[in-house]
Amino acid sequence: MVLVVKQYRCTHSASCLCLKGHISEDALFLVFRHMNWNPRMIALFSCVSKWFDDIAKRVLWKEFCHARAPRMMQDLHSGGSHIVDGNWKALGKLLIHCVGCTKGGLFGNIHVPGHFVFRTRFSRTCGKSILPPQCRTDVLYVSDPCEHLDQGEEGDLGFFRGIFKSFASSKVKKMLIEKQAKFHPKEVCPYCKAKLWNLLQANMIPRSASIRLDAYDDSVEYYICLNGHILGLCTLMPVSDSEDAKEYWVKDVE
Repeated sequence: MVLVVKQYRCTHSASCLCLKGHISEDALFLVFRHMNWNPRMIALFSCVSKWFDDIAKRVLWKEFCHARAPRMMQDLHSGGSHIVDGNWKALGKLLIHCVGCTKGGLFGNIHVPGHFVFRTRFSRTCGKSILPPQCRTDVLYVSDPCEHLDQGEEGDLGFFRGIFKSFASSKVKKMLIEKQAKFHPKEVCPYCKAKLWNLLQANMIPRSASIRLDAYDDSVEYYICLNGHILGLCTLMPVSDSEDAKEYWVKDVE
């Protein structure tokens, strides 16, 4: 009589190699909380199987976002807004990753490799300054520019990124539709793969954007995707020039 070893098969994913089922979600939650929601470990974990990837998208990236930017997450979900639901992985990447740009992509012939950033400040005030005046009741969080200095003829470049609260019902989206703005023909959002609008082509970038970003006039360009993610580029002024511009702007406002 030949003994046949019983074969166990994962019920969560055909590609999973587990033999006797998975550890519980509660246990995984405790493990990753102990690791302070390490994004590198979450990314590696999500590659194991579809079931692990589902947990990462649904639970782990959400906890990562709340741990890294608690007040921002609370505001994004206040007032019944659930714009982030289903996109925690994309938002987690947006918090810690500067996508740069590829030659021939969103920003012409500029090529700057993407990279992870150790720490970034996101600001509603900065977000308000890059919106058209008639849209400034919208809530937009925008990062400080990620500086890439001495880029040859392009000078000092600053990449910024951001996230809208309730973009689907925002005045910016309504204005883009009224203007019949076109989507980018080829490129998509690097965070969620949604289609992109170019705010520069739609003539919706105010002068206050360059002042707030310490950038040269007419050097600011940014895109908004259908899920409300922002990615933009500007040419930064030298420190002395930007300080002069700030002083002039304050006097002008007064």
